[in-house]
Amino acid sequence: MAGGNERSMKALREVWRRAENSLCADCGKPDPDWASSTLGVFICLSCSGIHRNIPSISKVKSLKMDHWDDAQVQFLAKHGNAVTKATYEAHIPIYYYQPTYHDCQVLREQWIRAKYERKEFTEPGKQLPYSDGVKEGILWKRGRDSGQFLPRKFLLSEREGCLKYFTKQDAKEPKINIKIDVINATFQPKKIGNPNGLQITYLKDNKTRNIFVYHESGKEVVDWFNAIRSVQFHYLKVAFPIASDNEIKNRLTRNFLKEGYMEKTGPKQREAFKKRWFTLDHRRLMYFKDPLDAFAKGEVFVGSGENGYSVQKGLPSGTQGNFSWHYGITIVTPDREYLFTCETETDQLDWIAAFTSVINQAMTPQEYASKCLDAVSFPS
Repeated sequence: MAGGNERSMKALREVWRRAENSLCADCGKPDPDWASSTLGVFICLSCSGIHRNIPSISKVKSLKMDHWDDAQVQFLAKHGNAVTKATYEAHIPIYYYQPTYHDCQVLREQWIRAKYERKEFTEPGKQLPYSDGVKEGILWKRGRDSGQFLPRKFLLSEREGCLKYFTKQDAKEPKINIKIDVINATFQPKKIGNPNGLQITYLKDNKTRNIFVYHESGKEVVDWFNAIRSVQFHYLKVAFPIASDNEIKNRLTRNFLKEGYMEKTGPKQREAFKKRWFTLDHRRLMYFKDPLDAFAKGEVFVGSGENGYSVQKGLPSGTQGNFSWHYGITIVTPDREYLFTCETETDQLDWIAAFTSVINQAMTPQEYASKCLDAVSFPS
């Protein structure tokens, strides 16, 4: 902390040490060492960069390197994260996705702009662009076969309980009509190759179908994301009238537990291991030849430990299939064993941790029903 007299420095440290200021006000990252001198919030380095892009609202300074005068320190002391949140986060809709420091840039930026720039959550009952129960517009969608992104009209309707997209602006019939209760949406900027890339998945004949879209506007794509969550929330409120709001909130869109490359072998465990892209979506482990494939080549249900599922480090002795990666994983199910290899030990341990987190959870009645429907397993 450079400059300033000892009295100001001591006062600043005291405010900084308050429990309410121990996490970034915007993403929850521990030990924030920046603050906004105009909003009075303590934030992390990454969020400070977003604040810096809205200078009309927020002026940020380092708590360690910049000088804070008495008036600025007093402003921080009067506000801080708790007081400021009480104003700017007073009326957040239950379905609105509040990102953490693990989330991508576009989600965090639009969350910060929604709070401080657009003041979307300061008044009760405020009309929001994702709360109407209907949303229509153009998204750039990746072609399933061509791989080319083309503009497509999308329509989200709470009344109809579905998401549709049309290949032409004036088309009367949609190309696909997706029931809202089978949709998931997750941001995938790296995989899609666009900072605003959104992956929409849904179940079709109990198989997962992927749609990859983006919009040039970060606000627009995040509005679509929260509009989907809004429609899902109200649909589930009707479908499960005795469930609490928090129970329903936890059933809205979800991030994948783990994605990445592994090698796999076939059911006979004598075939050569092949490199594939894997996605663990709660109890569904899917593999794809390419990360942007529309359909998985295979899926397997990952149940709970009390139902005979387990994950083991390494491969069974005598495994015959040729493999180039040497950090093995064995998934044991009541029916068979699935063998994988990872490129690094870090990948191996991360995958094992992800599988363990699923296996340690008791299965719900819905998951039992899903398992009965899941006749799909990994082909060779």
